[in-house]
Amino acid sequence: MTDEVRLENSGGVRIITLNRPDRLNALTGSIMAQLADACADAARDPSVGCVVVTGAGRGFCAGGDLKEGGADKAVVPANPESGSRAEQGFARLRGFMETSRLLHEMGKPTIAMVNGPVAGAGIGIAGACDLRFAGRSASFLTAFDRIGAGGDFGSTWFWTKIVGTGVARELFLLGEKLSAEEAFAKGLYTRLFDDAVLRDETLTAAHRLADGPRMGFRYMKQNLNNAEDWSFEAQFDAEALNMGLSTQATAMIWRETNKPKG
Repeated sequence: MTDEVRLENSGGVRIITLNRPDRLNALTGSIMAQLADACADAARDPSVGCVVVTGAGRGFCAGGDLKEGGADKAVVPANPESGSRAEQGFARLRGFMETSRLLHEMGKPTIAMVNGPVAGAGIGIAGACDLRFAGRSASFLTAFDRIGAGGDFGSTWFWTKIVGTGVARELFLLGEKLSAEEAFAKGLYTRLFDDAVLRDETLTAAHRLADGPRMGFRYMKQNLNNAEDWSFEAQFDAEALNMGLSTQATAMIWRETNKPKG
C-alpha cells in the first residue's frame, strides 16, 4: 500500500483508511486499485475477524475524483489488445468494483465508519458493508444525477436491498443531500454517534465481532446474503446445512482452545 490507503491492525480488526483528506478521499484509479487489493488481503487473512473501512480527515469518500479522471484516466485509444475505449473503461471500473463485492461477500463482518460526507461511489462502498456507523458530521448524497451517471460500486443494488426500491429511487432520482440524522431516520446508517466517540464506538463493536464466533459469523453472513435473492425453500435448506456446519466448527474450535495443557 502507498499512503493513499492506510492499513492498521487492532487485534483481529483490520482498519482500511482512504487517505486523500485534501480531496475528501475522492477516488482515482490509483486509490481504487489499492483499495481493492486491501479488501482482498483482508478477506483471505485468517488473522482478520472484522474489517472497518473509513476515510481520513473530515470525510468518508466523495466518490470519483473527476478532476483526476476517475477510473478512466488510463483508458487509451481503441487498439486490438485492449479493445475500444468503452471496453477498457468497463474492464477497469469492474475490476475496481471488486472492493464492494469483497466487502459484501467476505466471510467476516464489515463496518463502514462514516466520519463525514459520503457520495457517489462512496455510498456503494458504505452500502457494501454489513454495518454503517456514522458520526453526526456525516451526510449522504448519491450525486450520480449531477454528472449524468447511472451509479456504480454496487450502489443501486445495495441500497435497493437495504432500504427498499421506493426509498432507493427517491435517493437516486431526486439526488437530495441528507444530514446524518435524516440518513439515520431512513435506515441508511445503522447507528449514529457524536463525532468524538465514533471511532471508539465503532472499534468496540468491531472487536466484539472479531473476538466472537468467527465460523458462526461466516455462516450467518452467508445466510443473510443468500436471503437477499434465494427462494424460501432454498433458504431453509441452506440454513439447515449451515446451522450444522457452524455449530460443529464452533464446538471444535472451543475444544481445541480449551484443551488441558500437559
